[in-house]
Amino acid sequence: MEGDRRTSPPTQSLLPDSHLVLWTLCSVLLPVFITFWCSLQRSRRQLHRRDIFRKSKHGWRDTDLFSHPTYCCVCAQHILQGAFCDCCGLRVDEGCLKKADKRFPCKEIMLKNDGRVADAMPHHWIRGNVPLCSYCAVCKQQCGSQPKLCDYRCIWCQKTVHDECMKSSLKNEKCDFGEFKNLIIPPGYLTSINQMRKNKKTDYEALASKFGKQWTPLIILANSRSGTNMGEGLLGEFRILLNPVQVFDVTKTPPVKALQLCTLLPNHSVRVLVCGGDGTVGWVLDAVDEMKIKGQEKYIPQVAVLPLGTGNDLSNTLGWGTGYAGEIPVAQVLRNVMEADGIKLDRWKVQVTNKGYYNLRKPKEFTMNNYFSIGPDALMALNFHAHREKAPSLFSSRILNKAVYLFYGTKDCLVQECKDLNKKIELELDGERVELPNLEGIIVLNIGYWGGGCRLWEGMGDETYPLARHDDGLLEVVGVYGSFHCAQIQVKLANPFRIGQAHTVRLILKCSMMPMQVDGEPWAQGPCTVTITHKTHALMLYFSGEQSDDDISSASDQEDLKDAE
Repeated sequence: MEGDRRTSPPTQSLLPDSHLVLWTLCSVLLPVFITFWCSLQRSRRQLHRRDIFRKSKHGWRDTDLFSHPTYCCVCAQHILQGAFCDCCGLRVDEGCLKKADKRFPCKEIMLKNDGRVADAMPHHWIRGNVPLCSYCAVCKQQCGSQPKLCDYRCIWCQKTVHDECMKSSLKNEKCDFGEFKNLIIPPGYLTSINQMRKNKKTDYEALASKFGKQWTPLIILANSRSGTNMGEGLLGEFRILLNPVQVFDVTKTPPVKALQLCTLLPNHSVRVLVCGGDGTVGWVLDAVDEMKIKGQEKYIPQVAVLPLGTGNDLSNTLGWGTGYAGEIPVAQVLRNVMEADGIKLDRWKVQVTNKGYYNLRKPKEFTMNNYFSIGPDALMALNFHAHREKAPSLFSSRILNKAVYLFYGTKDCLVQECKDLNKKIELELDGERVELPNLEGIIVLNIGYWGGGCRLWEGMGDETYPLARHDDGLLEVVGVYGSFHCAQIQVKLANPFRIGQAHTVRLILKCSMMPMQVDGEPWAQGPCTVTITHKTHALMLYFSGEQSDDDISSASDQEDLKDAE
């Protein structure tokens, strides 16, 4: 009995320990279970949302936070997150998504009723979430000022009307497509085109004559991966202002296919806005050249540029600026396109033939719009591209990209990998051999700008040189003494070594491996012969409203030169 009494207390002491273990397990496992259950529910909602997105005629996109006060178009409640249509501008809460998809129609790319024509299309009104600083078309007072779902907006002409000003006459009123009617492809026009194709008729000019000569439909070609990754957001903003059928993401629809829309539009009237870097512009111009090969010259469009890349030298030359970061609204971009003037741009064929008796490969061919170079700037571009391919997500900032270029330029100042270039190459301008000083690089220019905004040919100082033109059939050839010399040129502390101008440039690399680039696309090249000849012209749009200090000073220098003559 005494032994039993002695052993019982340890048994009773185990009970509190077991309760402690149980509560500890609960405190650890319960949060894990709740987290797992929440993630499971979140994944189910995402699958449900994606299923609605896939089947819907709306261009739904979800967001974790709206950028300005937003109200659900179904329940009229204030929402911080949800979904929005990047075609018609509807904004809804996640729980109201299915109802909104059934209740509200999106923009019609083509009219369902063939009886309706383009000049009899009524307004398509959507209630609530009107743009800030918009004014009523009836009473001219500000719309959307109340903190609730109120007022109407037409998704075609962008007119806004107060709830109390909305009348039955406005609901049935004909829509004139508003400020950008000369850029929009009306749904009724595409319906008529479809009917004509069924009847095997191709007289599109007679149909287009109803819209007048001032109708210059615009096609948007945006690269959603360019530069700062702004392309995807711009696609939605353009779809809201225009017909979604005329807005393309070139990463999903190649320019060759997108530009076939030009064949359904009036001859010599289409304009194209390329949203991307100089590489995207070159891609589109190559597609335009393919249209010429197919015999579609009368459908060739004029090309404008919205710069989203890093260098953007071509867009800077054409007056569109050094880079777009949303500083002006998309509506103003469309106004600039309407005001732009048509010009020509020389395009050049760069043929690289490898050296060797037993070389059976075809020569490599490139098309040059901006410049060709061999030497330190090509080496910087080669190093930059090599690292960007390894980690592309780290190179989404224009400022960071330029900082990486600066790093490799500083490194080459110390290493000098391209020294004694004059001993490794021979240069011919229009068939005449040119003696070279001790250089590290040679740059062949087609446009006025180089290196992200530097006017290389004109330079600085008292020496007067004629302005470099991009439509005169001439190339400007300059030399640089190294990476440090390139940096001095960019900050206007030095001039390049001007070699001359020519219609044809021939460069022979006699030995060793050297970095080369064409329009920012670099590669390492062994002994070869590089021949640059004129290929064709491209029809571009020049906007005179974007002029830098270099443009103004260069223009004044040219006027002084004319006065002196």
